[in-house]
Amino acid sequence: MINPVSAALQWLVRGYQKFISPALGPRCRYYPSCSNYMLEALRVHGAIKGLLLGTWRVLRCNPWSLGGVDHVPEKGKWKAPEWIPPDDWVGHDLPDQKDR
Repeated sequence: MINPVSAALQWLVRGYQKFISPALGPRCRYYPSCSNYMLEALRVHGAIKGLLLGTWRVLRCNPWSLGGVDHVPEKGKWKAPEWIPPDDWVGHDLPDQKDR
């Protein structure tokens, strides 16, 4: 059974996703988005640790952050393993000046 505090926090995040986020447009520098990360952290880790992980993620998502892929850590851990792109990964980086 889900913790009532965790359920209330998830309800607040879903309210943000439904009513506030559409007005602001996509701003998150990470995948999954900060609100989806918060929902997953609350589901996996419960109210206290999930809220701490989600809040830390929101604080890291700022204009000076490079962003990237950042998954919720497994239950019992505080940090997810670093995401390594597959060998055939195609990014969206601009070409080097020497390639022009």
